[in-house]
Amino acid sequence: MATIKDIAKIAGVSVTTVSRALNGYSDVSEKTRSRVEQVAKELKYSPNAVARTLVMNKSKTIGLLVSDLNRAGAKDMFTYEVMCGINDSVSDEDYDLILFSTNHDKQQVKTYTQLCQERQVEGVIMQGVRMNDTYLTEIMDSQIPCVLIDVELEGDSVGYVSTDNVFGAQMAVKHLVNLGHKKIGFINGHDQALVSKKRREGYEKELTSAGITIDESLIANGEFNELQAEIVARDILTKHQDITAFFCASDLMALGAMRAIQQKGLRIPEDISIVGFDDITLAQYTSPPLTTVSQDKYQMGYVAAKLLIGMLTNSDQARKTILDNQLIKRGSTAPVKR
Repeated sequence: MATIKDIAKIAGVSVTTVSRALNGYSDVSEKTRSRVEQVAKELKYSPNAVARTLVMNKSKTIGLLVSDLNRAGAKDMFTYEVMCGINDSVSDEDYDLILFSTNHDKQQVKTYTQLCQERQVEGVIMQGVRMNDTYLTEIMDSQIPCVLIDVELEGDSVGYVSTDNVFGAQMAVKHLVNLGHKKIGFINGHDQALVSKKRREGYEKELTSAGITIDESLIANGEFNELQAEIVARDILTKHQDITAFFCASDLMALGAMRAIQQKGLRIPEDISIVGFDDITLAQYTSPPLTTVSQDKYQMGYVAAKLLIGMLTNSDQARKTILDNQLIKRGSTAPVKR
């Protein structure tokens, strides 16, 4: 393999000049830079990433840290779509991306800073973290830049990307109210997810606006889990046989609720309407297709990477972005039976 010494010999310059030319330093003339780049191309030179990190003190690598990554989450493809957006965004800026996972127990053993230093990442995008995770406290004191997805924290080296979860939930409930539904069950995620708090806020806000009393017995946590959502939906259906609709804080939970509804011998949407949240790929293939609040998962990842790289390059830009949602009407909702 060709080395920078080979390039220097042919180009007639020093090894230091070759290194600075290839790494974009401004004190190298354009003529010299062009000559060095041409020779490097002719020799099919490939830079050593480790050596580049040592010379520039920059790895040009960011990390995607996903909490509680497991096979159960593969069905909704949420993390994958976010990752695609991040990957395309970092590629546009000539950065590399590595994935590492964590959970609450691992965070007690290894600090956020230790993890980043071991993996030699310049910054991190975090997804799936809970509000009681240790790392949320640590990142606020760390000098290693971080962008959070769906956790609204902001600091000198911390930013976030999310969607308007309150308004998204309002759109879902308003759609059901406009169809004549008044007894609307709500299957939320869990208490340590900020999006759960926001989506419940939207649910309650829209019911109140419509003059509908909030009934706590119609609300249950499905833990963002399909099976758990099926269990709590079945319980609500048993206790409230006059319920006419469900709003679920994720499509994955909506799948579980749909199964519970059908197991009770009820029809969707003739007997019970249901709305999800996320617009995962499976939502359009359920029977009937699921009405849902669409989030642009790819764009969330793309923007998150842009924000992080902006921090790393000291660009003067905002530390947060809130993306819009959209209600996608499909076959799982219908006017209430009179």
